[in-house]
Amino acid sequence: MSAPGTSIDRLIAQERSRPARMAASLRRTARDLRGSRAGMLGVAVLVLFGLLALLAPVIAPQDPNASTSFSPEIMLAPSSDHWLGTDANGRDVLSLVLYGARISLLVGLSAALVSSIIGALVGICAGYFGGWTDRLLTAIDDWFLVIPFLPLAIVLAALLGERAQDWPLGQVSLLILVIGATGWAGTSRIVRSQVLSVKERAYVERARALGARSPHVLRRHILPNVLPVLFANTVLIVAVSILTESTLSFLGLGDPTRASWGTMLDEANEAGAMAQGAWWYFLPPGGCILAVVLSFTVVGYALEELVNPALRKRRA
Repeated sequence: MSAPGTSIDRLIAQERSRPARMAASLRRTARDLRGSRAGMLGVAVLVLFGLLALLAPVIAPQDPNASTSFSPEIMLAPSSDHWLGTDANGRDVLSLVLYGARISLLVGLSAALVSSIIGALVGICAGYFGGWTDRLLTAIDDWFLVIPFLPLAIVLAALLGERAQDWPLGQVSLLILVIGATGWAGTSRIVRSQVLSVKERAYVERARALGARSPHVLRRHILPNVLPVLFANTVLIVAVSILTESTLSFLGLGDPTRASWGTMLDEANEAGAMAQGAWWYFLPPGGCILAVVLSFTVVGYALEELVNPALRKRRA
């Protein structure tokens, strides 16, 4: 009689200590990330842009979304009055860049979150339950992988554009949903592979043998082992989401009433900034997109090396 009780007590002790182990794992990951120079440089750049976006109303010379920001001083070169010049509507380009960071980062982070949630749910259900559930979800996953991501996002954004005008954030909400709902397939495939590996481990089989139900196993054993890989992949998805938002906004599918880096490039193109040599109009938003996307990509790959044993061995 003592053996079953001992096993149950041991399992309970393991469950109670799991939050502490997860916290220790996060601290260890953060410590290892500090050992990556490229990863820390990427984090520093992202923190800088995050602070600029949050403090935009304080440090920006003007609110470019306000009607009072328009002036007859159009396409002026950088000066002491306008450090990055003015645009085709007489607005301060520095203010546009700072406020544009808020929308671009908001869309990128939110769309990546939506994509990760959908991909995680599909991947966990497919990998854990198997059978016809796996076959059905994998078929849907394959369909989204085969269909080109960007054209599908363009079509959905164009079709739903008018309906989004009454949404809380207007076109911004539409971009978040469209990018998130069309970019989850790769995440689902990664999560499914991880779940297939985790569910065959001894402690999962032991939990099932002791009578643990599927919700308990998923919450206590599957999800904690999937989260590190999911988090690293989400960081990479943010970069893709920001690029997609910039592309959709450049094509005129963004919100014209809110400044973003993509809408800035669209307006600069419409105004013929490149033909006129107005480099201050298109280089700052383009450079910001490049810097943020590269930073998210570098941090994502650094995290992926930390959570993927195969990559750690290859690096060593």
